[in-house]
Amino acid sequence: AGSCVSRAAKLTFPPPDGRSGTPWSPSAGARVFSKIDLRSGYYQIQIRDEDIPKTAFSTRYGLYEYLVMSFGLTNAPAFFMYMMNSVFMNELDKEHKLYAKFSKCVFWLREVSFLGHILSEKGVAVDSIKVEDVLNWKQPETFSRFSGLLPPFIKDFSKTTKPMTSLTKKNARYVWSPNCEEAFQTMKKLLTSAPVLAQPNATKPFDVYCDASSNGLSCVLMQEGRVKAYASRQLRKHEANYPTRDLELAAVVHALKIWRHYLLGNTCHIYTDHKSLKYILTQLELNMRQRWWLELIKDYDLEIHYHPGKANVVADALSRRAHCHVLEVQPTARVICCEIDEIEVITEQMAKLYSLINEPTLKKQIIAAQKQDPGMNHIRNEIDDKKKAYLTLDDHGVLWFKHRLVVPKDMELRKRILDEAHTSMFTMHPGSNKMYQDLKQKFWWTRMKRKIAKYVSECDVCRRIKADHLKPTRMLQPLTIPAWKWKDVHMDFIKGYDSIWVIVDHLTKFAHFLHVKTCYTTAKYAELYVSRIVSLHGAPHTITSDRGSLFVSRFWEKLQVALRTNLIQSSAYHPQTSGQVERVNQILEDMLRECALAYSTKWDECLPLAEFAYNNSYQKSLEMASFDALYGRRCRTPLNWSEPGERVTFGPDLVTQAEEQVKYIHENLRRAQSRQKSYSDRRMRPLVFQKDDHVYLRVSPTKGVHRFDVKGKLAPKHVGTFKIIEQCGPIAYRLELPSHLAAVHDVFHVSQLKKCLRVPEEVALSLTKRDSTLQAHLSDA
Repeated sequence: AGSCVSRAAKLTFPPPDGRSGTPWSPSAGARVFSKIDLRSGYYQIQIRDEDIPKTAFSTRYGLYEYLVMSFGLTNAPAFFMYMMNSVFMNELDKEHKLYAKFSKCVFWLREVSFLGHILSEKGVAVDSIKVEDVLNWKQPETFSRFSGLLPPFIKDFSKTTKPMTSLTKKNARYVWSPNCEEAFQTMKKLLTSAPVLAQPNATKPFDVYCDASSNGLSCVLMQEGRVKAYASRQLRKHEANYPTRDLELAAVVHALKIWRHYLLGNTCHIYTDHKSLKYILTQLELNMRQRWWLELIKDYDLEIHYHPGKANVVADALSRRAHCHVLEVQPTARVICCEIDEIEVITEQMAKLYSLINEPTLKKQIIAAQKQDPGMNHIRNEIDDKKKAYLTLDDHGVLWFKHRLVVPKDMELRKRILDEAHTSMFTMHPGSNKMYQDLKQKFWWTRMKRKIAKYVSECDVCRRIKADHLKPTRMLQPLTIPAWKWKDVHMDFIKGYDSIWVIVDHLTKFAHFLHVKTCYTTAKYAELYVSRIVSLHGAPHTITSDRGSLFVSRFWEKLQVALRTNLIQSSAYHPQTSGQVERVNQILEDMLRECALAYSTKWDECLPLAEFAYNNSYQKSLEMASFDALYGRRCRTPLNWSEPGERVTFGPDLVTQAEEQVKYIHENLRRAQSRQKSYSDRRMRPLVFQKDDHVYLRVSPTKGVHRFDVKGKLAPKHVGTFKIIEQCGPIAYRLELPSHLAAVHDVFHVSQLKKCLRVPEEVALSLTKRDSTLQAHLSDA
């Protein structure tokens, strides 16, 4: 199709006579005007049968041919104009069966825009949009370069522009005088007047000068060296990322689109300062954007020429003109002579006009409060008696502590200072020590550091957002050591591809690792549990687990009731309750990683041997292996073999030995628990809440866990506040949760709670004020 377009003989047909420079005879004497736009005009013109094969194009489904005139054919615009003139030469009727698009038609107007002109009963006028960019130009820096191309067409040009051109001389001082402004306005008027923007002649080719910059696109339509129209626009957001070549090509496409009614069917020469565009029509490798634009360019009979940027001053000046409003600052007549840190400035925006308003300073308000405070008079008398030598009075009767201004006992004034130093966007909630160091440079009052610490500790935003840097609050609470083997069991899952069900005996640390799949039903898990655990060790007395979906299901609970097994579940989002199985999970994961690295085998193939290796390895807390603790002897391996005839214990001696071994394990576990608790509690701090206290709740207690629909880096670390209903054990509390959190378990470990030091009503009031302030700022914006 591209070859067919490039080889086709160009059909030249003149555009409507408004472009040919001849009088607008059809509109002469008319008072009411209408415009009619055809619906899919090209598709209403059939292609001759013998020319249909020439329009063939290839797709994945084979070759397709156009039966009607399509876009992109080089003679389509000229033929369409020929058809329109032939059909509407005399009158408009239904004979030719052409259908118009009503949404683009207008009827019975006093004046109408058509082909770059305004038609009215007064005649034909130039459309003001064509010269609007020049008329709206503010005080320039490059306008003299732009106008330097046009003196031959403007009478007395050098004389008119003399006040401005004198500013461009070397070492000349730039002063924009009234004479310069008058010359500037006169030059704009001359540049856009009728002699310059003469009517185009369709019998002669057009010249289009295009340029692009980081500010925008610009183009100038010329004919025989005379300007016909100017155009420019700023870049859209996505266009600012275009490479230079695409940006310069976008300026060409912009010109072809806005002056389509001039350039279609006429020969035109495009001038650009980007040399590679000269070969765009013959280049083979183009990106998708350039291919789209090339389809539009093929509609025109044009040639692209390289024009150096220094010579392309018209389009270059328009493209670099700033497309933004000028910021004007209203000068103030008041002389500002006080120190900068004593000034409060409020900026009030009205369109693009700014004013500086000087308000009473905070220093003046503190001085006024000193004079109104009765306690200050007593302090002044003590200063005179030299009882408070650390305080001084200046010549104006202002009370100072060294170089710091004394703030009277005005709670509202002190709170304003604290709010500004803590909640302002210029401070953004610093800690108490930082806040004190900032304030003590200027202010002083009694117990100031203590008041600041109390203020920061009660800040609701800080309590929600900031991490605790104090010792953790979770005092270690060891579980009761079971009386016999497989009496108490711990369970958990290691999830991935697929999953491992880890089941550990609390006393002997003996573990079973069951390979399971996430698609298993609760009945399938129950079948595995009975066949792999209960059949070997019997039903345990208790099962400790987290609050996973399996362990809280009704079927699982019914099964354990039938087996007379008690279920112990951790508090919400606190897996440390079952610390035994969590530690086994870490060891198992390390063993499987080692198998994958050292033996290059799949983890599920190594799982049985990993279970054997773990159970036959030494446990420090037991001072023996789990296999030895369960069966009374180590398992036989290539490194631990037994010789024939070795003594084996039988009968009552075996029972006695097992009982003594359990006692030995109990003593070892008690010593290990005592050692672990002593070490852990040294790094912890006790924290006790009372009933009806209000607390904050941690949002993400563990990495990768989110709850309450709070996610993201900038999310608060705590939510709340919530009321404590009761204490459940030494380190767990039940909270009163709202109805939308009914699905969350309401018992939480103390490590997930943070005490609210303010009355909840005050917290809600501060949040309401902050939200209303934010809403006010948004409304102003």
